[in-house]
Amino acid sequence: MTCRWVIYFSLPLAGASIAGNVTGRVELRDSREASVRKRLDYSGVVISLAPAMNPVNRLVDVHVTMLQKDKMFSPHVLAVAAGTYVDFPNADPIFHNAFSSYNGQLFDLGLYAPGSTKSVRFSREGIVRVFCNIHSSMSAVIVVLATPYFTTTGRDGAFQIPNVPPGEYQLEVFHERSTDTVLHALQRRIAVEHTVLSLPPIVISEAGFLQMPHNNKYGRGYGAQTDDHSIYPAARK
Repeated sequence: MTCRWVIYFSLPLAGASIAGNVTGRVELRDSREASVRKRLDYSGVVISLAPAMNPVNRLVDVHVTMLQKDKMFSPHVLAVAAGTYVDFPNADPIFHNAFSSYNGQLFDLGLYAPGSTKSVRFSREGIVRVFCNIHSSMSAVIVVLATPYFTTTGRDGAFQIPNVPPGEYQLEVFHERSTDTVLHALQRRIAVEHTVLSLPPIVISEAGFLQMPHNNKYGRGYGAQTDDHSIYPAARK
């Protein structure tokens, strides 16, 4: 039986801020990752609050950054509200080609040079898995949300969502090394009615997660890779 969290507090005194801060902590279990098992790194979990009654307005001209450096996307997990532009600057001395051909929003930025940047506007909610068509080891996740009330956990698993207006919300969790079944079971309806709402610990199991290899943007394996991009004459200036 799925439990339901509904936590009520008395209204704040007159003159006090009516917006609330929602806080809590995430703990990861059953992990095969050394960073979790040995260093208790619980970072990268997205916690979001979707208003149960009134939809929120979409953002306009908001930009955030997912940096490409040292053959990595940073941050590895990025949460944004629907309507946000994500900039993908290339800070490496080599070419990159960020793309996504999975569930979520499809895009292909093409091959572009060191020191340049390209952007994508993420217009609908969903999970977007990002890769580089040149380097198979590069991967990231963009979590596009239909709410401005969200955050991503730090290494200790702690989180805080500030300035949440009073009301009822659907609490949702995303963790890339957990199954949809596990994440769905963690959804809760909560009520925010005070300046501070501390949630019970959220325990997320990674049991059942399988890391699957991905193909390049053409649906084929990567094969031999090189950083000598003279093999891409169209990209040379």
